[in-house]
Amino acid sequence: MPAILVVGADHLGNMPEQLANIGFDEVMHMSGRKCQMVRKGIPDRINAVLVLTDYINHNLTKVIKQQAKEQDVPIYYAKRSWCSVQKALCSCTMECELAKNTKH
Repeated sequence: MPAILVVGADHLGNMPEQLANIGFDEVMHMSGRKCQMVRKGIPDRINAVLVLTDYINHNLTKVIKQQAKEQDVPIYYAKRSWCSVQKALCSCTMECELAKNTKH
């Protein structure tokens, strides 16, 4: 059962359902608003970490990156848009339909 820790953003919206669709059975969320949350560390059952770069400060990113490295957990960076998250996690070349429609 793959589990992912999403760091950043106050609310994930429908992201947990979308992450479940690509194979993550458990989604944990750390908003990053409270500094003490980072001190707890990344739970042992986590298989990957996703950092939402547009909703997190640099110091928290640095701490999460170090913890992931120490625990040998892969870390991915994306903006909060599902298109960006999917590209980061799937390493795919799929383009977001919205991005296709806005190109001239």
